Amino acid sequence: MDRRDFMGKLAAIAVAGAAIGQIDPKDLRVVKTEGKKGILPKRILGKTGVEVSVLVLGGVAGMGMKPTNEFNPADLANAAIDEGITYLDTAPGYSNGQSELNYGVVMAKRRNDVFLASKTLSRTYDGTMREVEESLKRLQTDHYDLFQVHSVLEKEDVSLWSKPDGMMKAFYKLRDEKVTRFIGVTGHESADAMNRAIDMYDFDTILTTFNPVPRRLPFRESVLQNAIKKNMGIIAMKVMGGGGGALAKVNPAKNINGNWYWDETVHQAEVSDLIRYVLGLPVSCANIGMKSIKELEVNVTAVRDMKPFTKDELVKLETFMA
Repeated sequence: MDRRDFMGKLAAIAVAGAAIGQIDPKDLRVVKTEGKKGILPKRILGKTGVEVSVLVLGGVAGMGMKPTNEFNPADLANAAIDEGITYLDTAPGYSNGQSELNYGVVMAKRRNDVFLASKTLSRTYDGTMREVEESLKRLQTDHYDLFQVHSVLEKEDVSLWSKPDGMMKAFYKLRDEKVTRFIGVTGHESADAMNRAIDMYDFDTILTTFNPVPRRLPFRESVLQNAIKKNMGIIAMKVMGGGGGALAKVNPAKNINGNWYWDETVHQAEVSDLIRYVLGLPVSCANIGMKSIKELEVNVTAVRDMKPFTKDELVKLETFMA
């Protein structure tokens, strides 16, 4: 199947307005680009046309830590690349720039090996341009592959972004000048807010939350379908609930500090099932924070040569986690 047929297939799924539990598993296979056995699978990142690993190394967790004698985040990033992860995620706000500093050690030598994504919390032109300058210095590179609006809020007026002094002016300039190849938007507070953002602006990608708990249902049923119709690269986060990953059996059932934007349920699932669940959706990849090389190995094992959930398995896990 060529790329045009692939895009048409996804559009057909969206137009049908199917709920996630009604998507035929065979429709998911058109997303995957087949690789050699034992190699980390890749998928197309929407209209960017870029193939990225289905597993993304998140920029918080281990990558936000300061290097110590016991653990160096740069070693984690290098190990991830060696394992076949081609997509690295970060942001200036992660540990006050420490995440970008850690990645910078690796980017100084391996920039051409990866798809590098960062973000900005600024909503002004000047603020965004200043943050980009500082960000790129920490990352030891002169460009991003993807630059994103960081964390759209529920009550945010996204129309303000396009004002003369708004940050979208900076985004377009950065793309025109090839400081970034693509632009995207992120958020996990409100499905409605995410829909407003992608309806108003022509972003290449969306990074938002998908997991089997009920509070994320609007993202699965609404945002996902909207993003598919717009042919966006769809990146999943909060795969294990965010924070301490309370949805996974290997972690405490309560998230750190009980932050409202992290998910908890009375039931927990296997790490491999949570990853298989998300990658059983028509998304491009799953952004997962990892605190150690051991966690990296567990997650890589979960996606190598795996079969995505069938629709029956998807519904069964959603019902269990509810």
